[in-house]
Amino acid sequence: MNHEDENELFRRLESEMAEGEPGRVLDFDKARSARTASAEADSVPPTDRSEEAESGDTPVMVDPPAISGPGLMERIRGARRNALLPGWLRSKPELLDAAGWLVGYVGHTAAYHAIRTPYYAANLAARSPLGAAKVVGGTLRWVSDAEGEPLRQAAAASEDIGEYLKLSRQRDRRVRWRGAVVALSLLVGFPAALACYVLAPTGLLALSGTALVLVLGRVGAPADKPIISQAVVPTHVERLTSPMIERALGALGIAEINKALGKGGEGITFPHPIRQDGPGWRADVDLPYGVTVADILDRRERLASGLRRPLGCVWPEPVPDEHAGRMMLWVGHQALNKGKPNPGPLLNSGALSLFKPVPFGTDQRGRGVDLTLMYDNVLIGAMPGMGKTFALRNLLLAAALDVRAELLVWELKGTGDLAPLAKVAADYGSGPDDATAAAALESLRYVYRDLERRAKVIASLPKDKCPENKVTAELAKTKSLGLHPLVLAIDECQELFMHDKYRKEAANLCTAIIKRGRALGVILLLATQRPDKDSLPTAISANVGTRFCMRVMGQTENDMILGTSMYKRGIQASTFTKSDKGIGYLVGAVDEPQIVRGYYLDNPQADSVCERARQARIKAGTLSGMAAGEEPQREGRNETLLADILAVVPPKEAKVWNETVIERLAELRPETYEGWGAEQLTAALKPFGIETTQIGRRIDGKVVNRRGIIRVDIARTAAERDDKRDAG
Repeated sequence: MNHEDENELFRRLESEMAEGEPGRVLDFDKARSARTASAEADSVPPTDRSEEAESGDTPVMVDPPAISGPGLMERIRGARRNALLPGWLRSKPELLDAAGWLVGYVGHTAAYHAIRTPYYAANLAARSPLGAAKVVGGTLRWVSDAEGEPLRQAAAASEDIGEYLKLSRQRDRRVRWRGAVVALSLLVGFPAALACYVLAPTGLLALSGTALVLVLGRVGAPADKPIISQAVVPTHVERLTSPMIERALGALGIAEINKALGKGGEGITFPHPIRQDGPGWRADVDLPYGVTVADILDRRERLASGLRRPLGCVWPEPVPDEHAGRMMLWVGHQALNKGKPNPGPLLNSGALSLFKPVPFGTDQRGRGVDLTLMYDNVLIGAMPGMGKTFALRNLLLAAALDVRAELLVWELKGTGDLAPLAKVAADYGSGPDDATAAAALESLRYVYRDLERRAKVIASLPKDKCPENKVTAELAKTKSLGLHPLVLAIDECQELFMHDKYRKEAANLCTAIIKRGRALGVILLLATQRPDKDSLPTAISANVGTRFCMRVMGQTENDMILGTSMYKRGIQASTFTKSDKGIGYLVGAVDEPQIVRGYYLDNPQADSVCERARQARIKAGTLSGMAAGEEPQREGRNETLLADILAVVPPKEAKVWNETVIERLAELRPETYEGWGAEQLTAALKPFGIETTQIGRRIDGKVVNRRGIIRVDIARTAAERDDKRDAG
């Protein structure tokens, strides 16, 4: 009888006793029969008891009487099959990296010892006399049976005559036999050595003598002073074990983990053995019920403390194909930021296609991480100096190696970090001034207008050529369609989104390009060092598909780049340190966020990649715009600007300040020029090839210099443009 049945019986008896008359004798057989009848009623299928359940007489069973589930064959078919080969054998980059490491290790070891071979030989030669003395002394002790002397002395001291005589006779036999062996060896050895000395060639004698000296030197070497030093000193890293992981998890202060590790708890389970995985250890952990990987990510620093490893070595991750409590814990041999920067395959690779994944960086285990830029947009954010521009430049270098891609590159910081791309970009600008911001805005307008044209082209194509109504690799090859990849990149985009005059239009254009450009072959790349609501419109951050966030200061900046609630999920870029340059969270490239260290190419390396891309474009006939020495053609350019300037500046005024020209233009066309400044006029004239100059005027006896125009330049440029139009 189980305890539940007994409890049920006693509850029924107590109820009957409470309801019955005092002193009434209970019939136990009747009570047992009633209990049995109740159990049989519980076993009746629900369909047969529907009426009883509705009347409330009999409780309905919540749990089924038997556990149902897939059969044996279904479980076997649904089982996961482990890979036949390890990951580094199935990945070409990892295989090449492992092979390169092995070649480098062997080469370094060989060179290290080759350089020190003369020292090794001299050291052995210096120790060879001591080695010879050890050989002679050891032979004499062996012949004289010196090892048995302590036993004979002990027997004599104890006056054990029988034992002493036995040991003495044994010594005499050994000495006679060993002496004969030595005498025979000398009798044969000396004549043989003399014959070899006389008859053997000089090279063999030198080789034999050298070998003898080296052997004697090795015999004479002290045991605590090795002759050959280590070429590579291995770093001792403690092996990751399950007790270490349990200890670390127990230090996180999570109640459910403490309960599982406490007395009577179910403990922490490991579905797979802890194993070596690249340059570190991998452990798969099933966390206790109710604990998610996000809870661990939020306490990564405490987890690293519990494992007694640097923070950059400890990387817990969720497992996308498993439940939310399955954690993959990878503990590296060294911190991620301590590894040597990797330039990546772009430095030596040939042409690429933006329709295929392009190299971007490596994860914690050194495996390559690729991005597919086509049909996507990318937002990169970080504090100043954390590698944001380098990450953007990697993507632009990959785009440059696709000869079909048209690049529009704007670097609003003005430091020239993206200057190598001017060799291949159809449009390029660098500077924190209003002129560059205005030019970048005109690029946005150009791309936005091109969206309309591309949409019309795709709509006019037959379904067999464009079945999914989007740009494909085949369509991009047809130059007449103009559906080539169009890549617009803006570094320090906060300068544009916070501009007093351009911010609203720039935000609206970027939002429209992000929403509509994916299927039309347009790729927008944005990078900012101020990811907040003022410098990065929420409509943009909410619609970008791929985000890369390096070190930021807090939750707001983190979620502006990576997405809402990422900080609460444990994806916290604020945990990166100042030394974690180029390392960040990549979200959107795969199902789960991943830690990535971007490839690092310095300026000379980036310049060599752009030069190779330029030559490929020249060969393919796709070099255009500024890279080809042409002025970028933008439909949004103010075609009446030159005529308007000539209208407000009479021929007698040879030189005029920008401020004076703008005042007159605002009077002529207030709807067009209202609000313009001197710098904006300078930027508007740049596309025509007209440069402003310093113009000095005497005011109140003092010479005042300001930027201005020369009317002759305006008239000549306008005449040349009119001549070209007439010729066309």
